[in-house]
Amino acid sequence: VQLVESGGGLVQPGGSLRLSCAASGFTSSSYAMYWHRQAPGKERELVALISSTGGNIYYADAVKGRFTISRDNAKNLVYLQMNSLKPEDTAVYYCRAQRLPTTYWGQGTQVTVSS
Repeated sequence: VQLVESGGGLVQPGGSLRLSCAASGFTSSSYAMYWHRQAPGKERELVALISSTGGNIYYADAVKGRFTISRDNAKNLVYLQMNSLKPEDTAVYYCRAQRLPTTYWGQGTQVTVSS
């Protein structure tokens, strides 16, 4: 079982990044998928989630209107499109798959927003 995030990097304020999460070793299409982030010295927080079919989506207030979560179940991929990035978005971003009682985590990808 693996969740592998990619697409992180250094971007200037106001810029965009698209994170990807590739799932393998399990039937990810039956799992809800989540993006979390953890900034230095802070607790890990939920950024967005998408249900298994994509019919239900949630965003944290801090990213609403700027981030978009989506999934491609045929390719076992989940995306997080991040626009209008701010320095406070700097964090390690983690992908999570959940179908209770099972949860899988990825290893994270660093996003740094700085001029």
